[in-house]
Amino acid sequence: MAMMNLALDIGPLKPDLAPLVLGLVLFFLVFALMAKMVLPRINKVLNEREQLTEGRIEEADETRAEAARVHAEYQELLAEARHEAARLRQESLEQGNAIIAELRAEGLRQREEIISAGHAVIDAERAVAEAELREQVGRLATELAGRIVGESVGEFVDRSGIVDRFMAELKAAEPSDAVEDKRG
Repeated sequence: MAMMNLALDIGPLKPDLAPLVLGLVLFFLVFALMAKMVLPRINKVLNEREQLTEGRIEEADETRAEAARVHAEYQELLAEARHEAARLRQESLEQGNAIIAELRAEGLRQREEIISAGHAVIDAERAVAEAELREQVGRLATELAGRIVGESVGEFVDRSGIVDRFMAELKAAEPSDAVEDKRG
């Protein structure tokens, strides 16, 4: 009883032993019920949540890895496109240079044709001018000779070809390089 007295003498509350034992029994009964029924359900829900969370983390990691792979493919395609664009630019530049060179060569060829045609026209006009000049020089020389002699020498000059021989001698005496230098 001393022990009971001790249990009963716990302070100003002085609980009765029967309600205390009943409270303890009910507490353990509720605890056992909770441990057997409610706690497994709570653990099950917590495990499911943990699995869902881990599944979502794994899913997020997979998605992140897929995004990294797609990004790497994109970067590779972009690098290929840049390389292709640079190659096309280079080809276009080379083609442009080739076209410019062809046009330049065509321009030079046309220039040479124009110059040679011009020289041909000049040579033809020169030949006509020389022929007219010979005729006029011959006529003037014949008139002058006739005035000096006092008679007409036209018939004699025409028969003998003196003017033609004189012009041929002049042409032979003229250096042919001087004519070429004037053209160049």
